[in-house]
Amino acid sequence: MIAILKYNAGNIRSVQNALDRLGYDAVITNDPSVLNTSEKIIIPGVGEASSAMRYLKEHKLDVLIPQLEQPVLGICLGLQLLCSYSEEGDTDCLGVFDNKVLKFPETDLVPHMGWNHFREINGSLGKSISPLENMYFVHSFYAEIGIYTQAICEYIVPFSATLEKNNFYATQFHPEKSASIGEQILKNFLAL
Repeated sequence: MIAILKYNAGNIRSVQNALDRLGYDAVITNDPSVLNTSEKIIIPGVGEASSAMRYLKEHKLDVLIPQLEQPVLGICLGLQLLCSYSEEGDTDCLGVFDNKVLKFPETDLVPHMGWNHFREINGSLGKSISPLENMYFVHSFYAEIGIYTQAICEYIVPFSATLEKNNFYATQFHPEKSASIGEQILKNFLAL
């Protein structure tokens, strides 16, 4: 079973619809027993870091998530929450990745919204994906580039478009809104 984490963030139904299109059943849950026994977990999200972390802490999910052993995919806010810290709300996050999440400098339009391509892409999520492919982004904060960065995109500054560490994977873009290339990213995760 695939679990989609319910944690008071938006865009959860879009991820469920994308999985339905790919022929996968998924349950939306914040139940630790269901999460622990799920084959894979997706942390989607459109929202704000400090309120999302507050919800995770209130439900003790901040302790559970970093200890999960099955493949976990964070999407957009999900990626940022898996990092160590976010400037959004001066928030300590889950610390799976040691990257910090910073606000884009306002030297161009913020948020970064729309289609953008990778400067480079590697790792498990990048299998069969060209750096020239466009993905759909909506974010005002970005994860710094670090040792777990597998794909780099650029908007005002270069940033981590995907992260991978052990059983944890994350995308700053929305694969569920990125047409056939986004579906391939999801398939790459689901095939792990």
